[in-house]
Amino acid sequence: MVTVSKPHPEEASEFIANGERAHWHDQTLWFVRTKRDRAASTVPEWEELRESASRIKQYTLAHLAELLEQFEANAQKHGVQVHWARDAAEHNEIVLSILQKHHVTKLVKSKSMLTEECHLNPFLTRHGVEVVDTDLGEWIVQLRDEPPSHIVMPAIHTKREEIGELFHKHIGTEKGATDPNYLAEAARNELRKKFLGAQAGITGVNFAIAETGGIVVCTNEGNADLGVSLPPVHIACMGIEKLIPRAADLGVFLRLLARSATGQPITSYSSHFHGPRDSQSEMHIVLVDNGRSDLLASDDFRRSLNCIRCGACMNTCPVYRRSGGHSYHNTIPGPIGSILAPAMDASQHASLPFACSLCGSCTEVCPVKIDLHLQLYTWRNKLALKDLLPPSKRMMMTAAKAVLSNLWLYKLAGAVGRFALRITPSFLVNQPWLNAWGKQRDLPSPPKKSFRQMWNQRKK
Repeated sequence: MVTVSKPHPEEASEFIANGERAHWHDQTLWFVRTKRDRAASTVPEWEELRESASRIKQYTLAHLAELLEQFEANAQKHGVQVHWARDAAEHNEIVLSILQKHHVTKLVKSKSMLTEECHLNPFLTRHGVEVVDTDLGEWIVQLRDEPPSHIVMPAIHTKREEIGELFHKHIGTEKGATDPNYLAEAARNELRKKFLGAQAGITGVNFAIAETGGIVVCTNEGNADLGVSLPPVHIACMGIEKLIPRAADLGVFLRLLARSATGQPITSYSSHFHGPRDSQSEMHIVLVDNGRSDLLASDDFRRSLNCIRCGACMNTCPVYRRSGGHSYHNTIPGPIGSILAPAMDASQHASLPFACSLCGSCTEVCPVKIDLHLQLYTWRNKLALKDLLPPSKRMMMTAAKAVLSNLWLYKLAGAVGRFALRITPSFLVNQPWLNAWGKQRDLPSPPKKSFRQMWNQRKK
């Protein structure tokens, strides 16, 4: 488990300190959000699709146990070996045992947030297995020895100049090269060697279909297909919430996923796997709980399991866009990560539910209609009850409670605040030691009269 050395606000402050990068990161993600809006607007039945997806997921969660058993039975009919893992440690041991059985020392892996969640790469490396992430963004962050900062665009925080220097160091590209086509071609040539030398391939799972026992993997680079077509062993790792009941349900989610994630009509590759490719090959599916059953039992946070990992909530979130994914210190950052992380360890991630303006934009764009901002608000209440608020927040909330519950104090505080803002020079108001918010925000000009005063005048 990753140890958090600093809470989110401190990590975010370090990201924001580089104003040029923070602005570029913000604008890049907002560009993806606008692409999502344009793509959604081309589908007249978009809201009906969202509602259908939400209902399908709710049905799945209500019948999860029986659907998982149905999926297992149907997958086994196709020759798939199904494994069950209670937690990350058990998942890693299962994968390692499969690899050791086949004497695998080199494997290729397509993008899988579950294996990131389980910290599979370092675990396998410690046991002598070379792991190469073949998604270009994942490979970049692997070479940089850092985790992904986004679940769909893992290297979104990295500029092409930095990637050029990284490739020059690791694969010998021309020094100073920044042309995307040149760098992508160099990466393709290097990764092709890894594909050809691999003894096993690991993929994630976007959707698993109980009715058929098949899985679907969605990529834009085709690396998952190549990674499991060449080696004799395919291991698919999936969280138990990735299940959907019927093949007919898949079309709903495929129409939502790519449009929500990147603004595309559909991912370039939506690959279906129904067993090993031939009699000389093996296919394994590892079903992982790792805290999901606890979420399923929670009335407050059950719907977070609807998530299809599109990243739309991150692309729209004003906090995520301006603080970067690494400031969350969690495999999944952004609004959905700020719900899932405290469920795994509330004390370690107590600051994340407060990394939210409660604007509700995440809820508006979620393709499966998770009430994200309401769940984050609920987490704030839970953390207060667990006595996990920092002293500064407890003091401010105590003061706010006293002011807001007393009309006389409320009027006095408003009058004093308006007067103080009028007579205090603006440069002093924005000093960090006096107003930490002033580093990133301009305070509005104080009105001469309160709303109550203007209302009384209007009535007269």
